[in-house]
Amino acid sequence: MSPRPMRSPKLPPAQHKRPPLIWETVILVAIIIVCVFPFYWMVTTSLKTHIVALEAPPAWIFEPTFNNYSEALFKDGVLRTLFNSLIIAICTTCLALILGIPAAFALARFEFRGKKDLWFWFITNRMVSPIVLALPFFLIAKNLGLLDRHITLILIYLTFNLPIVIWIVTDQIRGIPFELDEAARLEGASQFTIMTRICLPLAMPGVAVSAIFSFIFSWNELMFGLILTRNDAKTAPAMAVSFMEGYNLPYGKIMATSTLIVIPVLIFALLASRHLVRGLTMGAVK
Repeated sequence: MSPRPMRSPKLPPAQHKRPPLIWETVILVAIIIVCVFPFYWMVTTSLKTHIVALEAPPAWIFEPTFNNYSEALFKDGVLRTLFNSLIIAICTTCLALILGIPAAFALARFEFRGKKDLWFWFITNRMVSPIVLALPFFLIAKNLGLLDRHITLILIYLTFNLPIVIWIVTDQIRGIPFELDEAARLEGASQFTIMTRICLPLAMPGVAVSAIFSFIFSWNELMFGLILTRNDAKTAPAMAVSFMEGYNLPYGKIMATSTLIVIPVLIFALLASRHLVRGLTMGAVK
């Protein structure tokens, strides 16, 4: 008997992508305009003189000027406040990671009495409204002589950012198979080695996401920077608000300072967008 000819496997029919409808495109363009227009208005206002910024109706075509940036940076001290915000945000993020990663590893890998209560306490720390704690923090800092100090804002921001790190990293470590820990333990690895050599590299997307959130929250925070600082440790958001004095509203300087605050965060978020998407979606599908 002659062998039967081999039949080529049937391939599934190609799935053609449906072209977007007109109304879908219109809605998408409208959403983009709504999201981008505030940034456009902020940047263009920062490039206007005080007289042009107050024109009604607003001037859409004008001669741009960078005097607002030069005055804000070098005359009004915005450059120093940006440096203060950078120091506070970096120190807060580093401390949150140093303290939060071991705590997240313990919550994800060990069972102990009061674990659920401790986990609930970490989460509720983030739920507390900052305005409720403003007066107690001010009185404590005043009595201890810690007003207008970098360390004061670092410790306060740490209380709000540490739960974020623990929350995200714990979820990432829980998604790592426990068999890897057991295999490493059979090879004589200690718990510290398991945490640093096995769990930490695999949970790096979650660590990156928590670090990004911690940095952004510390960089953008306004209320405590406005209440607890005066000159030496004043942050950039507090400096932008301090330009408003009674009826004198220098919109150009305010928008120039706001643009300088937004640009580093925007660049940082764009560079780390891959880690953000990967870290936030890990564990969503099993």
